[in-house]
Amino acid sequence: MRLIESVPNFSEGRRHDVIEQIADECRKVANVWVLDYSSDPNHNRSVITLAGEPDGVEKALFNMTKKARDLIDLKNHSGEHPRMGATDVIPLIPVMNTTKEECIALSRKLGKRIGEELSIPVYLYEDSATSPERVSLSSIRKGEFENFPSKIASEGWKPDFGPGEIHPSAGVVAVGCREYLIAFNVNLGTDNIEIANRIAKSVRHISGGFRYVKALGFRLEDRGIVQISMNMTNYRKTPLFRVFEVIKSEADRYGVPIVGSEIVGLTPLQALVDVADHYLKLERFDVSSILEKRVLDFFSEGDN
Repeated sequence: MRLIESVPNFSEGRRHDVIEQIADECRKVANVWVLDYSSDPNHNRSVITLAGEPDGVEKALFNMTKKARDLIDLKNHSGEHPRMGATDVIPLIPVMNTTKEECIALSRKLGKRIGEELSIPVYLYEDSATSPERVSLSSIRKGEFENFPSKIASEGWKPDFGPGEIHPSAGVVAVGCREYLIAFNVNLGTDNIEIANRIAKSVRHISGGFRYVKALGFRLEDRGIVQISMNMTNYRKTPLFRVFEVIKSEADRYGVPIVGSEIVGLTPLQALVDVADHYLKLERFDVSSILEKRVLDFFSEGDN
């Protein structure tokens, strides 16, 4: 079996019925599975993790984007998380018997179809990017939905596919091949957003922090606290525990406790094994020491 994972982000985290309708478009497609989804009302955003065979993944993502276009109007949308589209971003990740090159080709095929059939401008990003300025998602998203009408008309920001003006309600979308990304959030026991912003600045790469960390500070209004929301773009080179320790140290400077952390969506097992290895100071330990992993490997070998 050939498997590709995708983790599309949708600009809706408060209306459960809308997210269910979008997820159902994936469930209708053969050989594609919804593995997980989570919604955040403060961010007003949902992340759906799916995996399947390449042709099915393309069909599911197109249908989900179409449904989001029909159900989400960004003119009436607000939330803590930056966004530029109803379907904000569609990453493609090779998982099993697939390559980065295949995912890049699929991103172009999907992007072309979204642009032509749904009239939504598409920007290719990360490994699929057509210029250095478009590698970073944050660079593409800068200005967000409200400022994109002027951005798309400016020099250098013609979309890779679709019309030369934003969709009036669905905005624009980024599509691209990338490596595994872990969405890792740390919650602080304070309502002071300036503290969250300072700590986010200390760990994010663009401000002199870790090479593979993108970070922003957000308010969680319903809990009366603030959050450092991060994208860990290479957990092997920048592990979770290293970033967590810096955040803990910075929070201590301000007399602020860490009240919790969370991983949005799914995470590779190795990322958590590395955390356990670090904090427990385990000797002669690796992923093969995990019971469930050994059992799965045993049965997998038996099927061959």
